Amino acid sequence: MLEDFSFPKILPIGAVLFDFLFLLVAIPIEAYVLHWWLKFDKKTSIFYAIAINVFSSVIGWIIFFIIEPLLPVQVRSELINYVFFNNFKSSRIYTYVVLAAFLIFFATFLMKFLLLKLFLISLDEIGKKVEEPAEISPRNRWRRVSIAKLHNTSLITTTLIANSLSYTAITLILLIRGNR
Repeated sequence: MLEDFSFPKILPIGAVLFDFLFLLVAIPIEAYVLHWWLKFDKKTSIFYAIAINVFSSVIGWIIFFIIEPLLPVQVRSELINYVFFNNFKSSRIYTYVVLAAFLIFFATFLMKFLLLKLFLISLDEIGKKVEEPAEISPRNRWRRVSIAKLHNTSLITTTLIANSLSYTAITLILLIRGNR
């Protein structure tokens, strides 16, 4: 697979700039949601929003460049036509675009949730001292498990809301771009 890899002869600067614009739109929205729902301070919210968006964007581009050569020629042609000329040749492709948009949304949501969880665990564990486990009563153990489940649900909800709001803003930008 890697022996067939080659760098593109034409770099789609417009797509790269729009991805940068999407990051500039998504990061403040998601930082605000993290600040509001998870009660992080503003600096921490911005840090986590930058981290999850940049990492998910890089992972998304890597996945795109792995999948793109496997696409049928007609779909690749439509994709190239959209990236460079902002339109599709075939009207049949819109069904696939809607399906791909849903898949990308949920894949990004899952990726951002896992990245946020990973960052919270890894950055929280660095500052803690290793303590000897004391004997925990069943009531306290149940309380800790309940709090952990509630925190996990809160992370899922917060990530879903943040991702939904940022995707809504990005969709509006794409609609404005398409109507020019």
